[in-house]
Amino acid sequence: MMTPPSGTERLSLAVAGLDAPVAVRRSARARRLSLRVDPRTGGATLVAPPQVPAEDLRRFVSRHRDWLTERLAAVPGRLPFADGAVIPFLGEPHCIRHVPQQERPVLRQDGELRVSGRSDHLARRVADFLKAEAARRLSALAHDKAARLGLRPARIAVRDTRSRWGSCSGTGRLNFSWRLILAPEPVVDYVVAHEVAHLKEMNHSPRFWRLVAQLTPAMEEGRAWLRSHGAALHRYGPGRGDGHAG
Repeated sequence: MMTPPSGTERLSLAVAGLDAPVAVRRSARARRLSLRVDPRTGGATLVAPPQVPAEDLRRFVSRHRDWLTERLAAVPGRLPFADGAVIPFLGEPHCIRHVPQQERPVLRQDGELRVSGRSDHLARRVADFLKAEAARRLSALAHDKAARLGLRPARIAVRDTRSRWGSCSGTGRLNFSWRLILAPEPVVDYVVAHEVAHLKEMNHSPRFWRLVAQLTPAMEEGRAWLRSHGAALHRYGPGRGDGHAG
């Protein structure tokens, strides 16, 4: 009998008493079954060796249903973009206010994000504003830091990345999560420095980290903040997942 390859299966285990199914990820490196709850997405995953039958997986999840229910209940809920909601912008709290007759789609002023137009367009307008601000600020910062190294990124893109706050391809393309616009400025500075340093050092060697430190004074602060608070950024607005730089 052929064993399933490693990777996330399309199999989702529906178990009585659980509000959401459990995704299954087969791993050739797994020696036993293990359950994980991602606090960033609120999803549960069962990691299993390739050869374990689906019925055994279902029984395992059933036996650990109470533990899983408790962990899932502890995951913070989502915070949608809505009138009156408070969200961070560069680490500072801003209250979303619906101002229907305002001329500009979104105006950031006095600790508020004032949003014009119809109420059913508010969430999309806030998301579009945050993504545009992220693209503008991250691009300018990346070009500035790259110029200090005598380099230029091939391209800079901002997306809602699932597993990384930023990345650098072998062709010099930089990608960033738009959710960085929610984080404090030193954190943004660190992530951009991290990816720009990869334009010169495609590794995490001591030389790479010296380069990051050269590009930002916030290396340790940024790394520590993301470890402690990064997952919370995925609670705001439309969600996909969390990540890490590098």
